Parts: sequence; structure tokens; C-alpha cells
Amino acid sequence: MDKNKFVENIKILREEYKKWNAPIVTLISVQTKDPYKVLISTLLSLRTKDDVTAKASYRLFEKADTPERMIKLSEDEIQKLIFPVGFYKTKAKTIIETSQILIDKYDSKVPDSLDVLLDFKGVGRKTANLVLSLGYGQDTICVDTHVHRISNRWGAVSTKTPEETEFALMEKIPKKYWSEINDLMVAFGQTICRPIGPKCGECKVKDCPARKK
Repeated sequence: MDKNKFVENIKILREEYKKWNAPIVTLISVQTKDPYKVLISTLLSLRTKDDVTAKASYRLFEKADTPERMIKLSEDEIQKLIFPVGFYKTKAKTIIETSQILIDKYDSKVPDSLDVLLDFKGVGRKTANLVLSLGYGQDTICVDTHVHRISNRWGAVSTKTPEETEFALMEKIPKKYWSEINDLMVAFGQTICRPIGPKCGECKVKDCPARKK
């Protein structure tokens, strides 16, 4: 799939997106405009379904919505608030450590630099790029399992890892589309282009090699 067809599909997803539920981290970013909540909810979302992430995030933010309030909670309290997200014990510890670092080194503000964010424990390129995109409006491509899988399913890239997909898409796709790719493809991947049992009969995307099989 060449660049023009990929962009055409993104425009199709943009229209279809109106029918779908927004990913929870996107919803939190729209509701709060708070990079800290985007960061924490993204950490919670790793290896966790969106509905579980949503409930855990809202429970946690009701108790603590700033780094200062977060560190006043014990690790056990956070575990109970975020359960049953994946690796909830590790994530509770990471949330406290991250909040403390933000207080100590960054005046309680989430950094708006990719390199700095990548130094935080538990923050990979996916998380960092999502924080920069949703929290700060920067042009970044956040590649999670949906973006990686769908980009390869479309034949837009031929990559083995999400990081390879990120750099391949950066080379291929105009920058003005970068920040919306994750939002659209996650909703598309959860609703239509599922990993198992994709709803090809409901899909509006054109020139998909997987659908032709």
C-alpha cells in the first residue's frame, strides 16, 4: 500500500471513527487536558483492556489527580484502586516513583521531551509518544499493537516490531497525519479490524490485502 492509499484510508477511518468509542486515554486527554493524567492512564493501559483501564483510571483520579496527592497514597491503596489492570502491583509502584520524580525534578510537570520521558521507568516509545501527542499536541506516531498489526495487515509496512513500524510510518506518512493514527487505528482495531475475526464485511477501508484473501 503506497502513501496515498494509506492517507485515503486514514481519512476513511476519520469518518467511521464517529461511530466508535474513543480509546480511554484519548477520552481522558479530552476531558482533562492534563499530561499527568494522560501519562498515568497510559501506564495503566499497558497489557490491559480499555474498559478495565477506564474504570481503574477514574477510581484512581478520584483519590489522587496530581503527583502531590498521588504520593500520599500507599502502594497498597493504589493497588486496590487500579486492580485488575495487568501487572497492577508493579504499576502501583511505578506510579508512586514516577510521581515522586516529577515533584523532585520537574516541578510536578510531565516533561514534553521524548528523550526525557524515555528515562522514566516503565515508559517506552509508545507511552512517551502518546503523552506528547495527547498531552502536548505534538506530531508523534504512537504505535501500539493495533497500529503495528493493522499497518502490516494493510501492507503499508513490513515490520516485525512496533518500533520498526513507527519509524517506517514516519518515513512514509505526512507529518500532519501522525498524531491521529493511533487514535483512529486503536478504535478501528477494537471495533472492526480485530486480530481474530475481523469484521471485513463492515469495513470501509479500500485495497486491504487481508480482505481480498
